[in-house]
Amino acid sequence: MDLEELRAFVGVAETGSYLEAAEVLAVSRTTLRRRVEALEARAGVPLLTSTRTGIILTEAGALLARRGRLMMQETSALVASLREVGHTPSGTLRVVLPVGMPPHLLAPLFGLLRTTYPQLRVHARFSEHPLSESLEDVDLAAHFGDALPRGPWLSQVVLRVREGLWASETYLRQRGMPASVEDLKAHELFCWQAPGDDASVWPTLTGAPFPVAPALISTDIHFVRVCCLAGQGIGLIPSVELPDPAGGDALVAVLPDVVGRVRPLRLSVPEALSEIPKVRQVLTHIRQFLEPL
Repeated sequence: MDLEELRAFVGVAETGSYLEAAEVLAVSRTTLRRRVEALEARAGVPLLTSTRTGIILTEAGALLARRGRLMMQETSALVASLREVGHTPSGTLRVVLPVGMPPHLLAPLFGLLRTTYPQLRVHARFSEHPLSESLEDVDLAAHFGDALPRGPWLSQVVLRVREGLWASETYLRQRGMPASVEDLKAHELFCWQAPGDDASVWPTLTGAPFPVAPALISTDIHFVRVCCLAGQGIGLIPSVELPDPAGGDALVAVLPDVVGRVRPLRLSVPEALSEIPKVRQVLTHIRQFLEPL
């Protein structure tokens, strides 16, 4: 496929106009139309239909627009990777993270990256379900579970997080330590809502789930954790062996031999970006940072 033809088609598909696309791509409208027509001839099917209100994509055109945009990004990434070979990572690293990642985990990691790569900037956004987001403009996605991004991504497990019940020492002194799953009915229960999970059904280490009626369900892990630290109840949350911020109560494991499961934390990168120094080297530092946890 001719990249200039593809670039012309994607430009028209995104703007809905030959005139606007020609201005964006800095070519004449005649040249742009000729390239799109050549691509249609190459494909053997119509890709665009001109109407009074603008350009409409055919079914084949919509498919090519989606995949073509990714192909153009991969081509740009390949060129960028060649430019960066042998150079210190720089520019912007675009990251999407699960909502509620503990700040006391992320802050030292960000500090490590800034100290190691002072020319590298980080643009982090948070999502309740990272893999449901548009990942077209993402260099690195962190997500829980075994699900993988759609498309040509490389994914690896960097940490296996134990998910279990936690409560503050203050809460347990006041309400008592549950000795069984049945005892949980007398307690305030909180739950992290994982993507695709039913927060009203909790796991056991033997694989036999049991029903609960949480007083709080949230997609934000940190919110649930803070409520537990405040002595408000018992929460089912992923836990990393990190000290909590100074000045707060300590969390104590509840029924650790009965309730819980292990979730993988994955880092996924677009295959086309995997060899760019800023992505490859940052991945190495993240893995080294997480290994002791």
